[in-house]
Amino acid sequence: MKILGINAVYHESAASLVINGEQVCFIEEERVNRFKHAKNAEIDNPHVLPAGAMRKCLEIAGLEFSDVDYFAYSFAQSGRLQNIGADSFTRPGSWGTEEGENLFHSRLQMVPESLREITGFDVEDKLIWVDHHLAHAASAFLCSPFKEALVMVVDGIGEFDSISAYIGRHNQLGKIFSLAYPHSLGFLWEKFCCFLGFGEHDACKLMGLSSYGDPSKMREAFQKVAWLDSNSLFKVDNQITRFRSDDMTGLEEVFGPVRQKDAPIEMRHKDIAAALQEFTENALLELAQRLKRQFRINKLCLAGGTALNCVANRVIQKQGVFPDVFIQPAANDAGTALGAALYVWCGLQEQPRNFNLTHSYWGPAYKPEEITRALKASGLKFEKIADPAATAAAFIEQGKIVGWFQGRMEMGPRALGNRSLLADPRRADMRDILNRKIKHREDFRPFAPSVLAEKVSEWFDTNGKSMSEEFMLFAYPTRKKYHEKIPAVVHIDNTSRIQSVNRESNPKYHRLISEFEKLTGVPMVLNTSFNDGEPIVMSPEDAINTFKKTGIDVLFLEDFMALKEVAEE
Repeated sequence: MKILGINAVYHESAASLVINGEQVCFIEEERVNRFKHAKNAEIDNPHVLPAGAMRKCLEIAGLEFSDVDYFAYSFAQSGRLQNIGADSFTRPGSWGTEEGENLFHSRLQMVPESLREITGFDVEDKLIWVDHHLAHAASAFLCSPFKEALVMVVDGIGEFDSISAYIGRHNQLGKIFSLAYPHSLGFLWEKFCCFLGFGEHDACKLMGLSSYGDPSKMREAFQKVAWLDSNSLFKVDNQITRFRSDDMTGLEEVFGPVRQKDAPIEMRHKDIAAALQEFTENALLELAQRLKRQFRINKLCLAGGTALNCVANRVIQKQGVFPDVFIQPAANDAGTALGAALYVWCGLQEQPRNFNLTHSYWGPAYKPEEITRALKASGLKFEKIADPAATAAAFIEQGKIVGWFQGRMEMGPRALGNRSLLADPRRADMRDILNRKIKHREDFRPFAPSVLAEKVSEWFDTNGKSMSEEFMLFAYPTRKKYHEKIPAVVHIDNTSRIQSVNRESNPKYHRLISEFEKLTGVPMVLNTSFNDGEPIVMSPEDAINTFKKTGIDVLFLEDFMALKEVAEE
């Protein structure tokens, strides 16, 4: 049985191909169309499907659209008309208004027609609509190593809920808790991102900034906006937040003037970010504790965009509430493509679970002839290298920035060693060099280390273990004796958002780091995504384009190495 899971309802459009219950390919549309998040979350485009990702998944599997048994779309066909009237402040004709929600609903009903245009035939009888949060939950539990677990889904909004919780047992999921919009952690983050002068999808920036602030300075003010509630979990005053409008006056009355995009970041801004992070941690910890007390289940899965908050994930793990936590790497909306497909297999077809997601490498790989063709077309000087891992490690030890492209592309928003930029974590100036020469981003944002799995506990205080460490989803304190040895990957709060690199799941990358350790005694490299204000590169052509326009010193494409030199005629 072949199931093509599709996420397209808001953003992070993606496709996942599941065959007989096992994922064989996962691609986010942004990697294909080169537009961040694939598309904007607009009221009129839930029917705009990830056609490029869908085609690429089938191409990798050697299939045609006619071979697909089911298409699983990660949203309910009934839509979200119940949102009408939930907001006092809206943009005319947009989210929350009768006109806007009716438009969204009508476009949602066009999904079958969009599928017909892409596939070339009517697939309505093969189309299955899966509730958004159920797809999130399925993406976490149904590929986890757990036979039984609690599942927490936390995002901006699904159809109407902002938080849902489930019990997963064997191949089934049952909902046990929900919190309806406007009481939304995800939307708090989006609104405060904009209030503090960033884009609405820049939660990672706010999380990094929060470590520079003192939450106590804004705690009392923040409680006017959002507070814990003994019955519902927490409440948000949407008369202040005004989620469905661009109006910031409510927040300005509480926190002072909104920060403009290019204005300096003040201490006040850092304290606001810290208060938001603290509230998020408290809310998630409160829900986790409640669920564990009530159901006495010791395993936890997390999904939804908020599950990418590696600091909050660590708090849940550290408190000992759930020492064993699983989060798949595409925990944001993209992952609902996988979840929708797995739910059809397990939940609707009642087939047994037979898939554990043990690595993140589910995208396309490229053949040597494809790479050499791209290199020849680029005009760059290149050569085949006998030992790329050792050669790259030597360049990193010399202070060079290495573009590292190998194997199948990662799923999820974080590069994990197959589409990565690598550098020396020992250099205190490396953060500034990367930001200035390549990433062109804010100076306060931390960089992460990729660490040999067998050395993680020596260098970091993990206090427990999760296989999701391999997906860069936990921030751990760096052991004090090593702070000064790896300054480029230690954040202001002395934590590092690590990627544990396992020899079994990524032998070539593990070998590169091992070679770097031989040269330096440090079992890790700095790892950041291979991009410059664009989606992470997917193809050799993407990598070459980014290499040529940035300050990357050397590029490795599988066994080929290119330098910033033009090939001789």
